Amino acid sequence: MIDLRTPWQIGPVEIPTRLVLAPMAGVSVQAFRRQGRRYGAGLVCSEMVSCAGIEHGNERTLGYLRVAADEHPLAIQLFGSEPRTLANAAKMVEAVGADIVDLNFGCPVRKVTRTGAGATLLEDSALACSIVESVARAVDLPVTVKLRRGLHNGSRVCLELGPRLVEAGAASLTLHPRSAQQMYTGTADHGLTAELVSLVDVPVVASGDVTSRARAQAVLATTGAEAVMVGRGAQGNPWALEEIVDGETSAPSREEVAAELVLFIREAVRELGERRASSFLKKFYGWYLGQGRFPRAFKQELVQLESTEEVERRLLAAAPGAIEILERLEAEIPSGDEVTLELPISVYGGG
Repeated sequence: MIDLRTPWQIGPVEIPTRLVLAPMAGVSVQAFRRQGRRYGAGLVCSEMVSCAGIEHGNERTLGYLRVAADEHPLAIQLFGSEPRTLANAAKMVEAVGADIVDLNFGCPVRKVTRTGAGATLLEDSALACSIVESVARAVDLPVTVKLRRGLHNGSRVCLELGPRLVEAGAASLTLHPRSAQQMYTGTADHGLTAELVSLVDVPVVASGDVTSRARAQAVLATTGAEAVMVGRGAQGNPWALEEIVDGETSAPSREEVAAELVLFIREAVRELGERRASSFLKKFYGWYLGQGRFPRAFKQELVQLESTEEVERRLLAAAPGAIEILERLEAEIPSGDEVTLELPISVYGGG
C-alpha cells in the first residue's frame, strides 16, 4: 500500500504528500488553498491567471498573485498563447514568491480556447513547446504543464506532446485523461496516464476521478504516477483530502462543518473584500452544508442573506458548539502574512 505521506520533488521543490490540490477557476483562491494545506495537500495551485491581465496591470488579475506564508509549496497557474507574454508573467510569479510556474494547456472552456490558450495548445505542438521553452528560460522556478488527452474523444495527442514538452523544459506534467470535448463527463482513462509515465523521465501527476483513498492508491499503483490531483471532491469538503492522505474516515460533525465554513468565510472576506466575497461564497454554502449535514431550507436561507456577518450568525446559532472549535482553529493557523506586488489591489481586497 502506497503511503501518501511520502515526500517527492518537482525539480528542487520538495512536496510533503502525494496529494495535489487542483487549480479551479472561481474556487482556488488563497483561502481555499490554505485550507487544503491544513488538510493534507502537499502542493496547492492557484486558479488560472491570465498572462494578458498581468501584462495590462489589471488589478483583479494581480490580486491572484497574493502568496501567504503557509501556502508553500505553491504553484501559480498561467494561461495564454503568446510565449513572450507568458514568460514575462512567469517572472512576476517568481517575484511574488511562488514555488512553481504551472502552464494551463488543458482548459476546455470556450472563452479560453477561442483565444488560442488552454486545450487549443494541445493541437499546436510547436507553439506549446515554444511557450514552455520561453517560460523555462525566463525563470529559475520549475515549470510544469497541466494537459488533457487531446481536444477530441479518443485522442492520444498527449502521448506525442508530453515528451516534447519535457524536452522544452517542463519539470513535471499533470494529465487529466479526458478530452476537451468530454469536459467533465464520462471517466478519466488512467491507462493513458500510465503510458505517459512510461514515456517521460519527469514526475507525472494523475488527475481525474480521484475521490477516495482507495482510488488514489489504485491510480498511483497502476500508473506509476508520483502523485494524484484532487479537484471537485474537495469543494466544501476538506475532510476528503484528510481521508485520502491519512485514511481518516469519520464524517465531520455539524459543529466542525459550521466552524470550518465560518473560518473560510472570514478568510475569503479578508482576501476578497466583503462585496466580492459575499457573491463568491454562495456556491460554497451548498457544498459545505450538503451531504445531509444541514437541511436544504437552511442552505437556501443562507444564500438569501445580504452580508457574511449575517451568515456567520446563522451558522453559529444553528451549531453553537462550533464557536469553541472555531476559536481553536483560528488560534492554530498562522496570521497569513502576504507577499504582494507593490501595486494597488483595491479591486481585489481593498488594500
